[in-house]
Amino acid sequence: MHDGLWSQLFRPWQPAVAAAVAAGAGHEEGPGIVHMAASAGRPRRTIGAVRRRRPTAAPSTGRPRAEAPRRERESVSSGGTTGSSGFGGTGDTTGGSSLGGGGLPFNIGRGRPGCGCLTVIVVIVIIAVIAMFLFGGLECLNLADLGTGGGSPIPAGTQSGGSTSGQLSGVTPAADFTTSYPAGAGGAQGTAGQTWLVMLYQDADDNVLEKDIYLDLNEAEKAGSSDRVTIVAQIDRYQGGYSGDGNWTGAKRFVVVPDDDLSRVSSQVAEDLGEVNMASAQTLYDFVIWSMGNFPADKYVLILSDHGMGWPGGWTDPTPQSATDTSSPLSARLGNLLFLNEMGEALSAARSTTGLDKFEIIGLDACLMGQLEVFTALEPHARYAVASEEVEPALGWAYTSFLQALNQNPDMSGAELSRAIVDSYIQEDQTVVDRNARADYLSQNSPLAGLFGSSTSVSPTQMARELGQTSTLSAIDLGQLRMLNGSLNDLVYALQDVNQQPIASSRNYAQSFTNIFGSGVPASYIDLGNFLQLVRQQSGSSAVSAAVDNVLASLSNTIVAEKHGAKKPGATGIAIYYPNSQLYQNSLTGAQSYTALADSFAVSSLWDDFLAFHYTGQRFAQGGSNAVVPSAGLIKTPAGGDFSVSEVRASRSEVSPGEIVTLSADVSGENIGHIYLFVGYYDRNSNSIFVADQDYLEAEQTRQVDGVYYPDWGEGDFTLTFDWEPVVFAVNDGRSLVTSLFRPVDYGRVWEEAIYSVDGLYTFAGSGEQLDARAYFVNGVMRQVFGFTGASEASAPREITPSPGDTFTVWEEWMDLNTSGQATGTALERGSTLTFAGQMFTWETLDAAPGEYVVGFIVEDLDGNRQEAFTLINVI
Repeated sequence: MHDGLWSQLFRPWQPAVAAAVAAGAGHEEGPGIVHMAASAGRPRRTIGAVRRRRPTAAPSTGRPRAEAPRRERESVSSGGTTGSSGFGGTGDTTGGSSLGGGGLPFNIGRGRPGCGCLTVIVVIVIIAVIAMFLFGGLECLNLADLGTGGGSPIPAGTQSGGSTSGQLSGVTPAADFTTSYPAGAGGAQGTAGQTWLVMLYQDADDNVLEKDIYLDLNEAEKAGSSDRVTIVAQIDRYQGGYSGDGNWTGAKRFVVVPDDDLSRVSSQVAEDLGEVNMASAQTLYDFVIWSMGNFPADKYVLILSDHGMGWPGGWTDPTPQSATDTSSPLSARLGNLLFLNEMGEALSAARSTTGLDKFEIIGLDACLMGQLEVFTALEPHARYAVASEEVEPALGWAYTSFLQALNQNPDMSGAELSRAIVDSYIQEDQTVVDRNARADYLSQNSPLAGLFGSSTSVSPTQMARELGQTSTLSAIDLGQLRMLNGSLNDLVYALQDVNQQPIASSRNYAQSFTNIFGSGVPASYIDLGNFLQLVRQQSGSSAVSAAVDNVLASLSNTIVAEKHGAKKPGATGIAIYYPNSQLYQNSLTGAQSYTALADSFAVSSLWDDFLAFHYTGQRFAQGGSNAVVPSAGLIKTPAGGDFSVSEVRASRSEVSPGEIVTLSADVSGENIGHIYLFVGYYDRNSNSIFVADQDYLEAEQTRQVDGVYYPDWGEGDFTLTFDWEPVVFAVNDGRSLVTSLFRPVDYGRVWEEAIYSVDGLYTFAGSGEQLDARAYFVNGVMRQVFGFTGASEASAPREITPSPGDTFTVWEEWMDLNTSGQATGTALERGSTLTFAGQMFTWETLDAAPGEYVVGFIVEDLDGNRQEAFTLINVI
């Protein structure tokens, strides 16, 4: 019977199964580990690894025991995701679909003889499921769809002059443009000396950001317009979110006047627009035309606030919906969003209508917009730009500070004002420096409050330091951008003649930022300067080193001002999109969408040409100005490794709380990036597996490049050993313990600095609205919560400031099997709910519930490809 079942179910994995049975039948493993022979005659090292996340209590303290997970079968949707199908990632460089290693066989060892063959076979099927679905439950981009329903691989392609296919939303120019300054509105007309118009385009039609952006408008009022500086704003509020100051909805235009009250807007309402679509290029154009027509000045500043996504764009608006932009596969999928090419269209039309040469400054008070692709799109339209490489804290920019500085010195230059925006960021924000605003922020159950014990004892310096840990902001001289892009073109042209593996390795190790496409692939937004320094170190080419030096010199000339927090040590001011092979070969995240939405960059830069060469071998000439979508499919993955992992051997097959089982496996090959622990609980009643635990395994050496830390597994083959103690982890809200999956996010300098995340469903107490969310933990304490807005393919992150009564429902991830033991999909189910009520969430260690556990290793190369090996351990 066993032979027949074997033949029926396990033919694709028959070599792995045979190896597992041979390992189990030949001997009983004890504490002494049996090592396989080293391949190709190379000596094999033995590396004794430990997990990165340390248990919070020792077994002797009598820690509680977790309850066995139970599946609510009636609520499960097999083959997909229950609840939300996914959402934006938040910096994760780990986890996610194992698409890059898809089809890789599993090597499953046995702990000792005596485990029934049928049990081994069932475990083999369970493990096989993980190859396709591991980590894939809660991603911005559902990587399981890549190459299937979620976007096709790169088709036979074209090289175009940069024009996009499909239809942009279009901008209808104003019928006439006249400057008619309204009487009594105040402003700078006719005043001696340099005058300014500051335009605030504030898309607050969002539950996460409404209060924060409304406070930004109040901060602008604290400075207010003056005789030489006029401040105007268009703000669109959300229905059902922040209820303060009349709880009005729709969009209004204001002429901002001085007022010290941070709780209400006292400025004159210039126009009540009702509900408008702030994600429309037409709406942006109309606001700029209205502002410049009514308030002419010598210099114009335009600041746009909302969620940002980097090169795709940002500025979502749930109501009303607009026509879908079909100029790229990604924009067609995402729908209502102000895409980067549409933003350029609106700015170009506004300049054409008004005759404006250039805006003095365009500021993007949004997440992830500090990219070379974005700055290149802004270059024709402005002299300076300000944006962040990383997700911004909820409080946004320090409007009072830099607008007061402008009022005090309206003769300052655009460079000086852009520098003032950067210098004042966070540390001079009214939420930080104003005592009442600071107390209000911390009283909302902000994770920061618990770090200091009492919200009344937090000083501005302390708060600014904590809020700025992961923040970045840069001011850019756009007049230097052509020189920067030219020097980068020279470099990438030279990169065609060197080994691509060190270049790909540099991508993997460079300072990275939040990944809007989810944690299923390595982070794709990386710091340009940090990446270049790594390329110079690793390329081994004097020509490349010289070209890198030229780019770094241009980069230095381009950056007017830059600041970054301690947890982003490799940030130098400008990011760039460098996808791994999985993202690049998909139409949603690869060349088809990238060159269409970042069209200005694709025309002026050879970066898209380099990516095509890097992944397909399609060479390019210097001086080209075409947007490149390669005609060939993916033919190489320079960061990939020819690697393998043997079956897992266990010192015992049963273990009790407080005991350990020693696991070992042989790892062979190159380009090993990370090795993870995986633990899953097998629920026989539902015939599915609950993903219970994931963690980094620590290498003997840690690599450090400009403050960015990674494990160094060295070269050659090695035997990995690990002592597993049967524990799981739970989130504690002060009243309840909820067993949760903590995903590894950032390795950190030491284990106390490693970052983990828990995925969940955030519910706002006031409105009942729900958002997919992610809570971040460091050394056992929650530090931030991000909410994600948009579609499942890609989504914009923003920090949430919790209010009392808001809840966080933990997502549980389950792997489904059918009655024949075949994989049918992965599903997310709502777990238990935690409530924000006066203290930060923490993590707690629990002894694992009794039952059967699938335990083992996931080995990942520098391109994100994975191979896995597991065994079955019975916890008693």
